[in-house]
Amino acid sequence: MKPGEVRIIGGQWRRTPIKVLDMEGLRPTPDRVRETLFNWLGQDLTGWTCADVFAGTGALGFEAASRGALKVWIFENSPPLIEPLEKLKTKLKAQSVQIKRGEGVSLLKTLPAASLDLIFIDPPFDTQTLYNSSLTVSSHQLGPNGFVYLESAKVWSNEMLEPYGLCVTKYMKAGAVHAHLLSHLHLD
Repeated sequence: MKPGEVRIIGGQWRRTPIKVLDMEGLRPTPDRVRETLFNWLGQDLTGWTCADVFAGTGALGFEAASRGALKVWIFENSPPLIEPLEKLKTKLKAQSVQIKRGEGVSLLKTLPAASLDLIFIDPPFDTQTLYNSSLTVSSHQLGPNGFVYLESAKVWSNEMLEPYGLCVTKYMKAGAVHAHLLSHLHLD
């Protein structure tokens, strides 16, 4: 792999490189973390509806589409990142991918409630308000058996997630990345 790129690690577009622009705050989810995440999810996302709320390079969203997701919403607010996302969609003929420019949490609110099987939340690490707002909205947009992937610079405990109606299902730390797989909190 060349500097300035990551790759899709599984599915129909396996080994496809994704260009990473040199931009402050842009940090694509490492291959190892994505591999673990999709192992947790069972590899095959056939029929799933997903949203990549802070897409950046689109690595998470395109990975989901590569693994059979029916629809993947890719939301990105930074104008320089839109063109590479569109080029990759065209190159892959990724009909299941819908790229929308704008603020991710606001765009997530426009989707039907309880309609998503998987939501990726990976904002810039220094933006606590984006974590709070995206978790609040995600709990409403997530289907009953869906998952939220949360990537951050810190561990999120069940106590911290309880106000959002979410709980940790799986967790790993890789370098500075804390990766969490969340689901709805089911109170007995």
